[in-house]
Amino acid sequence: MRKIILASTSPRRQKLLAQTGLKFEIIASNYDEDITLPLPPGELVKFISRKKAESVARNYDDAIVIGGDTLVYFDGQVLGKPHISLRAKEMLKMLSGNEHSIFTGFTVIDTKNGKIASDFIEAKVKFKNLSDEEINEYIETGEPLTRAGAYDIQKVRETFVERFTGDYEGIVGLPVGPLLKVLETFGVKL
Repeated sequence: MRKIILASTSPRRQKLLAQTGLKFEIIASNYDEDITLPLPPGELVKFISRKKAESVARNYDDAIVIGGDTLVYFDGQVLGKPHISLRAKEMLKMLSGNEHSIFTGFTVIDTKNGKIASDFIEAKVKFKNLSDEEINEYIETGEPLTRAGAYDIQKVRETFVERFTGDYEGIVGLPVGPLLKVLETFGVKL
């Protein structure tokens, strides 16, 4: 069995990959992501996921390394992690009552033969109209500060989300179906 490495410390990605039954290690990527690169959102998440995977892959000569990246895209803007409450509030007010896109990219690298595959999914999420009170209460949890677009769909699906279309696992952080298809082409037994 080849060593499989998830180049991510995201608990959501770890949980999604674990649900497949694959045995894998977790190694944090040291790539400092830059969401301001002049790329379309789908290409941007593929690029960042590849850089994350490459930063881990260079330390292994016989492993399958998986990198992932997710961003929110609304009104021509990439919404990454807000890091501060004020920015989180701005993001949630922007998304309130509107539909936005979620882009999640992934990259698989076989360090033994240098084979690389990257892809992405786009899903849509429509928020309900959110009150200032709902936004402030959610920000007080601290959770939005480290989430792309200032929210975790698993936590706010019932309260903030009117509807979504597309790959739910991709919205969470890792499009498992498309990823497994790629892993099969790399010879990973599922």
